[in-house]
Amino acid sequence: MKKSIIVLSLAVFFALVGCNNGTKPVENTNTEETQQTFDSPDALFEAITESINAKQDAQKSIDLVNQLVSDYPDYENNSAALFMLATFVYDDQMHDLDKARETYQRIVDNYPDTPFANDAAIAITQLGMTPEELVRMFEETENGELKTEN
Repeated sequence: MKKSIIVLSLAVFFALVGCNNGTKPVENTNTEETQQTFDSPDALFEAITESINAKQDAQKSIDLVNQLVSDYPDYENNSAALFMLATFVYDDQMHDLDKARETYQRIVDNYPDTPFANDAAIAITQLGMTPEELVRMFEETENGELKTEN
């Protein structure tokens, strides 16, 4: 249920990001440097969402997120980009639970005041769980609290 809410929240977020001002990346003509140059962090973030949604080149998505966090360390959507990377690339696409856990933990540690910090902490506890295990876990909880005997 919570994973569904997280995915739904991200879907809405992607929809809103897709409605931005249409800023496009500026291609870097330096053949020795493979990293693209973007005219703003928003353009780079848009490229990240497009890359992750395409689900074709995981390494490109990883590189773009790393570029965003490195080039724009104070950008407001870094935690969202890292969350998408952990969820949709490392966990869903590559099935690399260690990298997903590491990335979620990076959000918790480096972006504790963002909305994604709590979602990342929850995601860490659910990594590798089967749908049946998730259902059982949610059935054992009541309003987000573990049921206790009185």
